[in-house]
Amino acid sequence: MRAIAVSAFRADPALVEIPKPEPKAGEVRVRIEYAALNPCDWQVAQGSLDDEPAPRVFPLVVGVDFAGRVDMIGSGGNRFRVGDQVFGRVAGPASGAGTYCDYVSVPQDSAVTLVPDGLPLRTAAALPSAGMAAAEILEIAVLRGHESLLVIGAAGGVGSCLTQLASARDVRVLAAVRGDERKRMAALGATVTIDTTNRPLEAAVRETCPVGVDALVDLVSTTPDAFAARAALVRGGGIALTTQGVAAEAALPADVTGIDFRLEPTPVLLDVLAEGVAEGVLRVPIEIELPLEKAPQALDRNRTGGARGKTVIVL
Repeated sequence: MRAIAVSAFRADPALVEIPKPEPKAGEVRVRIEYAALNPCDWQVAQGSLDDEPAPRVFPLVVGVDFAGRVDMIGSGGNRFRVGDQVFGRVAGPASGAGTYCDYVSVPQDSAVTLVPDGLPLRTAAALPSAGMAAAEILEIAVLRGHESLLVIGAAGGVGSCLTQLASARDVRVLAAVRGDERKRMAALGATVTIDTTNRPLEAAVRETCPVGVDALVDLVSTTPDAFAARAALVRGGGIALTTQGVAAEAALPADVTGIDFRLEPTPVLLDVLAEGVAEGVLRVPIEIELPLEKAPQALDRNRTGGARGKTVIVL
């Protein structure tokens, strides 16, 4: 089967041919129709995710999000049937499976679920990582009586979903982005959109929230110092959350709680997200669709910060 894989850490992703996986007991094999790009995809390919165990074998297939149809059922009991439309997220390189490929085998009790009627497969593929992260972050950082939320990197997949979900809970979202994204972010529910290339972040935040925001979600800062600088915009008693694993080493204000977020995928959370899309609470901004052979260029574009919304790979 076709796959986008790396032959070693930091090698360039390339289109290769590898054997089709055979589902084990309790697994289903999915014929992938769409995969979605996430920053963790190129980070894994570079070997830069410290919390991910090193894979035992190469080539390492890139990708974690997928949508498609069940193609084969492994032995034993199973909640799926051949032909079912499903979407989900694989466990990452430790699972030995990636999703930039024609087929993937996944445990039937993992983060995979049925695609409900009316949800296009391309949209379903873009939901898992970004949507589940946004939903979990909302529960952690916002739903504690907080009324204002600053999102750094709000134009990306997680930020776009988080802006919508928070806005639906009547939270004032300050969306920090690079470039003029006012119209798009306003459509997603942002109260204020701050172009950090055109205006100092602190001045813009203080104008809307003079005593600071209730919560910060920083999807961008990769160093403790940069995260601490953003956390200084959080009021006393507030929360500063990062997806980059730098909170533990950051010198945060004593009265601000720092959180290093780690996604915990579940099929129940996928069902909740699909329901949100069906009810119109959540839209998944898909920026571009690309064929599988163009995935390496898309990974490079995402790595250099040129992406907006979600990139979907068509198989």
